[in-house]
Amino acid sequence: MSVRRLAAAEVQPESFTFSKESEKKIAFWMNKYPEDRKASAVIPLLWLAQKQEGWVSEPALREIAARCEMPYIRVYEVATFYTMFNLEPVGEHLIQVCGTTPCWLRGADDLKAVCEKRIGKKGRGNVSADGKFSWEEVECLGACSNAPMVQIANKDGDYYYEDLTGAALEQILDDLTAGKPVEMGPVTGRKCSEPTEADVAVLADASLYDGSRAKPMPYMPNTPEAKAAAEKGEDPDPVKKGRPAQKAPDADEAGGAVKSAPRKTAKAADAAKTGTSGPKKVTAKAVEKKTGAKKAPAAKTAAKKPAAKKTPAKKPAAKKPAPKKDAE
Repeated sequence: MSVRRLAAAEVQPESFTFSKESEKKIAFWMNKYPEDRKASAVIPLLWLAQKQEGWVSEPALREIAARCEMPYIRVYEVATFYTMFNLEPVGEHLIQVCGTTPCWLRGADDLKAVCEKRIGKKGRGNVSADGKFSWEEVECLGACSNAPMVQIANKDGDYYYEDLTGAALEQILDDLTAGKPVEMGPVTGRKCSEPTEADVAVLADASLYDGSRAKPMPYMPNTPEAKAAAEKGEDPDPVKKGRPAQKAPDADEAGGAVKSAPRKTAKAADAAKTGTSGPKKVTAKAVEKKTGAKKAPAAKTAAKKPAAKKTPAKKPAAKKPAPKKDAE
C-alpha cells in the first residue's frame, strides 16, 4: 500500500466544526464506551467528519483527538491507515469502479472508459470541472454475481449499482448531475441476484421481501430489552397477542443460557435400547459356565538362576630385566 498523507496546507480549511446532525450521532457513539475508553470512538467520528464534508481535513483530526481525549498523532495514524478515509477533497459523488476479475470479465473496462471520458483521470483528488465527480478503481466489492458494478459514495451513503453497461453508467451520471434520484441495485430490475435466464421464476414472490413470513421471536424474559420494559411498567412481550408468554427452550433463569442435553455414547445408546445398564465385564467364571471348559492354567516357568560372574584372569607380573654384568 502506498504512503498516505494529508492534503497540502493550501487546501486545508482554517477550522472544523461538527454540524448539529453530526453531534446527535456523535452522542450516540460516545455513549457506547466508558469514560476511560473514549478513544474507541475514533473511527466512527472520522467517518462522521467525512460524511459531513466529503473528506477528512487536518482540523477535523484535531477536533476528533480532543473529543476522544487521545494524542493527535494516534488519530493521524488511524486516518492514514484506512483507505476508506479521504484525506483530500473529492467530488460530490465518488465513483468506485470494481476492477477485479469477475467485473473485468463482464465489462469493467467499459465502465472505466466512461469515467475517463466524463470525469477525467482516475484518482480521488482528480475532481471534475463541475465538482460533481471523482473516480478510482478498487478491488473486489463483493457483488461478483451482479458484475460489473460500481459503488457511489456521497453524503447520503454508499450505494451499489450493479449489472451495469457503459450506457447504464452514463445514464446514472446524467441523473446525478441533474440532481435526480437514482435507484440503487441492479439496473436490470432483477431482485438481488436472482437468475435472469431461468425457465422457472424464482425469488419473485413479494412475501420473500416484505417480512410477512417472519415468525415472532419467543418471549425471552432475561434480555436487556425485556428487563428495561418491565422497569418502565410496559408489557415486556410486545409481540404477545392473546398467547401465553414463552421461554426459550431449556433457558436458565439466572442468565438465560440455553442448557444442552448431555451427549450419549454409542454404548449408552445400545444399553438404552436393550434395557440394560451397559455392557458387563466378561470374567473367567462366566466363560467356564457358558462353554463348560476350564481355562488352562498358565505354564510355570522355571526360575532362572543368575549367571555366575566371571572373574577376570589375573595378568602375570612383568619380569624384571636381569642386571648387566660388568665386563672384566
